[in-house]
Amino acid sequence: MLHTSNWNRVFLAWLLALASTLGALFFSEVMHIEPCVLCWYQRIAMFPLVLILGTGLLYADGSAIRYALPLSLAGTLFALYHNLIYAGLIPQDLQPCGQGSSSCAQIDLQLFGFITLPLLSLLAFAAINILLLLTRKSLNREK
Repeated sequence: MLHTSNWNRVFLAWLLALASTLGALFFSEVMHIEPCVLCWYQRIAMFPLVLILGTGLLYADGSAIRYALPLSLAGTLFALYHNLIYAGLIPQDLQPCGQGSSSCAQIDLQLFGFITLPLLSLLAFAAINILLLLTRKSLNREK
C-alpha cells in the first residue's frame, strides 16, 4: 500500500515517464527526428513505465516499483552509453548505429548549446531511479 509521501514520489516518477514518452513521440512524429538504435532501446525502457507506474498509482500498489525499477535502470545504462558516444568517448567500431540507420553520434537537437536528447533521457531516467529507490526504501522500512 502506498501512503501519501510514497504515492507522491511514484506520481512524480510517473509524470517524468509520461513527459519523456510524449517528448520522444513529439520529436519523432512532429519534428521528424528519426530515432537511432539507442534511442529505441531507451524508448523500450521508458514507454512501459507510464503504464506500470500509472497502474501502481491507480491501485496504490507499491509492488509496481519492483517492475518499474529494472526498466528504469536499463534505460539509464542505454542513455549513459548514448551520452558517452555523443561525448566521443566510445570508438566508432563499438557504436551500434551503422549504415542504413540514424547515427547514434549525430546531434539532431541541442538546447542552450549543450542539452541533447540523450542527456534529457539520462536525466529523466536518473530522476525516476532516485524517486523509485527512495520509495522502495520507505516501503521496506514500513514492513
